[in-house]
Amino acid sequence: MQEVHQLLSQFKPEGWAQDLVAAGFVTAISQQDEILHIALRVPFAGHSWLAQLQEQLEEKLRQQTGASLVTWHWLQDVATMARMTPVPGIAGVRNIIAVASGKGGVGKSTTAVNLALALQHEGARVGLLDADIYGPSIPVMLGCPDERPVSHDGKFMQPVQAYGIVCNSIGFLVPEGEAAVWRGPMASKALAQILHETRWGELDYLVVDMPPGTGDIQLTLAQQVPTTAAVMITTPQDVALIDVRKGIAMFNKVTVPVLGIIENMSYHTCSHCGHQEAIFGCGGGQQLALQQGLPLLAELPLHIQVREWMDAGRPPVVAEPDSSLALNYQRLARKVAAMLYFGGKAIPSTILTVNEG
Repeated sequence: MQEVHQLLSQFKPEGWAQDLVAAGFVTAISQQDEILHIALRVPFAGHSWLAQLQEQLEEKLRQQTGASLVTWHWLQDVATMARMTPVPGIAGVRNIIAVASGKGGVGKSTTAVNLALALQHEGARVGLLDADIYGPSIPVMLGCPDERPVSHDGKFMQPVQAYGIVCNSIGFLVPEGEAAVWRGPMASKALAQILHETRWGELDYLVVDMPPGTGDIQLTLAQQVPTTAAVMITTPQDVALIDVRKGIAMFNKVTVPVLGIIENMSYHTCSHCGHQEAIFGCGGGQQLALQQGLPLLAELPLHIQVREWMDAGRPPVVAEPDSSLALNYQRLARKVAAMLYFGGKAIPSTILTVNEG
């Protein structure tokens, strides 16, 4: 079925280093009477790719083969990607993605929450670790601030479940209104305990919402968390870009690959008329990406609905999954998952070194 392979080789979405055929994702092609069967095995999150594939090629496939029906057999089996750091992995967790920024107030936690939910929406098993010891916001953003992790053996915690993902945060463990007044080493130790003493279960991706900054705590966390790759969050203005450069330098220092840059608050969208205005400047994220030799993964808007939904514990991906705001995060999730795979080396799970606890 050479003509089918040729058509399928046309499918190479943004973020893919190879097309569908060259990447080896097509596992079988057969035709019985007027039914064309195509089997695919994809090693990263992206159920929505199938709809795009069908829209782009199904009619051409029918015309080329004379089939009246194309049956797609889609198997998504997320690969474990090799880490550059020697830190032991976490039992059951295939990949860890750090969401970081050089400073606070750039929408990092909002992006981390929606990225995690979008990956889950794309068919992955996902966890979310709130690593912001001093300002944990994940419990509120996921609508479960009163939940508490349960420990059945007094040693390991069961993570909190919300909207199909599992999560843990110091915000679940410290009473509301109390401050975590800890020095750096104690804060780092607390986070390490949350990471290693949570029974995450089998996860394709664990998204880590890193604390802002590039000081001792952030460096320690970057060295202790067995991170597969990181994404950097910025806003367009110069004061944010300066700090993001430091964040990229920090990850380079600890040999954690940076997948790319996400520009948040790229423009403000008026909720009444839809007018868009670049109130924080324009093109800063793109310029930084070019300077650093990294891709610009997304340009996300500043919109009042995002703020309202996050404060209400109903992120856009959950509150209105078909909205343009939610679809921005879906595109981001698919791109991040694909780039994580194509940018690294898949390894058999049997040779992983994990901390079994």
